Formats: sequence, structure tokens, C-alpha cells
Amino acid sequence: MNYVRELRSLVGHRPLIIAGAAVLISDRRNSLLLQHRQDNHQWGLIGGSMEIGESLSETAWREAKEETGLELHELKWFGIFSGEEFIYEYPNGDVIVNVTAVYTSQEFRGDLKPDKEETNEVRFFPLNELPLNLSPPDKPIIEQYLHQINTC
Repeated sequence: MNYVRELRSLVGHRPLIIAGAAVLISDRRNSLLLQHRQDNHQWGLIGGSMEIGESLSETAWREAKEETGLELHELKWFGIFSGEEFIYEYPNGDVIVNVTAVYTSQEFRGDLKPDKEETNEVRFFPLNELPLNLSPPDKPIIEQYLHQINTC
């Protein structure tokens, strides 16, 4: 998040269009990995903002490693998400306009070790027991994922 922090120092809380990536990480039991975020105290996807020089897939791999401790073996394209429902104001007043490339992954290695600067906890949830307090920009992505799984 160094790039975003640098921009924030220049523009304050004004809306920023941010390109980023997220990963829907599931285990063999088809449970979904979520992080309990420190910034808004809600559950959300693994992911974050793209840094200068990164590809979106590199952002997904980096964020997964930073936020969970897991190394992903493969990413599969899920979709790109943007629009009105992806504009979000953080509790500190920062406003972002998300443009998020989303991937899925079921192959990973390592132990869950959340980044304590950004994440309170990471945990796999059965799809029928997802927490109610989902982070607003992640909720439509998770809903589409659930819809796709239920229609396959």
C-alpha cells in the first residue's frame, strides 16, 4: 500500500480510483478463506491495491502471501468488478473507487499467518456459514461466487 499512502498524503480523503486484485481462496472442503480486517472490523476477501510495476495477478499472489502466509500455486480468472457498489468510504474518511480483478485458487501451501498490521484473523468458512458482517466492496463478489457455485 505504499503507492496509495503516497497518494493519500497528496489528496487527503478525496476519492481515488484504485486498481487491485482479490482471491477467492477455497480449500478441499469448499470453505472460503476470509480475513477479519483491522480497518473496518469486517470480514473480507484476500487482496489489495496494485503497486507500480505489478500485474494484477502478481498483486493477487503478493497480497495472499502478505495477508495469509499462504503461497498460491495457481490462479484462475473469476472476473473484474467495478461500479457504484464498489465505491467505499473507510472509517477514517478515505474514499476509494475499486476496480478489482478477482481470481480463484484452490491450490496453496503454507500455514495461515495473518499480517497483524492489516488483519485481525484469517479463517476458512463453510459456504453456508459465512459471517454476516462482510466488507461492503467484497459482498457482491462473494454473492456472485456463491451464485456461480450453486448453479454449476
